[in-house]
Amino acid sequence: MAATTTLLVGVSGASGMPLALHLLRHCRALPGLSVQLIVSRGAEAVLRAEGGTCLGELHALADAVFDPDDMAAPPASGSWPHDGMIIAPCSMNTLGALAAGLTANLLQRAAGVCLKERRPLVLVTRESPLSRIHLRNMLALQEAGAVIMPFSPGFYLQPHSLDDMLAHFCGRIFDQLRIDHPLGRWGCAPCPQPPTHKEQP
Repeated sequence: MAATTTLLVGVSGASGMPLALHLLRHCRALPGLSVQLIVSRGAEAVLRAEGGTCLGELHALADAVFDPDDMAAPPASGSWPHDGMIIAPCSMNTLGALAAGLTANLLQRAAGVCLKERRPLVLVTRESPLSRIHLRNMLALQEAGAVIMPFSPGFYLQPHSLDDMLAHFCGRIFDQLRIDHPLGRWGCAPCPQPPTHKEQP
């Protein structure tokens, strides 16, 4: 990994907020990684519905946070340098907007910029079962250069908890962006857990 890697993380309004929290915690634990965060309004609603994680916890784990309604923020421009973007979880609404070239908020605009600038874009989709429309949208985005990565945890590291499965999957996400990590691989030891991050009063 380079001395400083700037990673843009988007959280959209799909079920799976524990994944977003664990991803940000593991990002924070990696040296030389700067995390820039966009949480959509839909994601804020899902955070409230799922409970257990608050918006402040996500914000506290990022180096910078951008308002999802600010279409003039740096990630809206292709001239703003960064090393790739992850949307986790990625809702079918966000997926469909990206496949159609629509940009209703900063998260969608930033992802569209990644596609046009040929920067890495990983979409951790959350839906089941998938309709033909969902599959067509996924194919369109994969052909445009995105990595479509449904949340599909592996079991070969013999996870003992949901945290273990989430840690392993976060490592798989990092692999797509060529980011070194200690989160376990085939034939390796189980995934270590990052330290919990408590928001400062």
